[in-house]
Amino acid sequence: MSSIVLTDDAARKVSELITKESNQALMLRVYIEGGGCSGFQYGFELEADQNDDDTIVQNAGIKLVIDALSYQYLLGSQVDYKEDLMGARFVVSNPNASTTCGCGASFSV
Repeated sequence: MSSIVLTDDAARKVSELITKESNQALMLRVYIEGGGCSGFQYGFELEADQNDDDTIVQNAGIKLVIDALSYQYLLGSQVDYKEDLMGARFVVSNPNASTTCGCGASFSV
């Protein structure tokens, strides 16, 4: 069992996007890259390909794909989908982040 969670809300949203794109092979990739106001930032994209070293997390048949480098920063995290005053977006609740920016898109460890 993975220690990264794809919430029901996030899985529902990815399912909607897959239906809209008419491509059942699509998966949500979450990754970490340098940048943002806190040092690292989260990235999300829909893609149909996975790499040999990717970790796959599933919820309701929806796949979340994480590359090996990003996985170490995301251990214990929860990937969710939120709709609020800041807009509609995927968000990561990351217990490894020592600081997070106000919008939640970047962090430091």
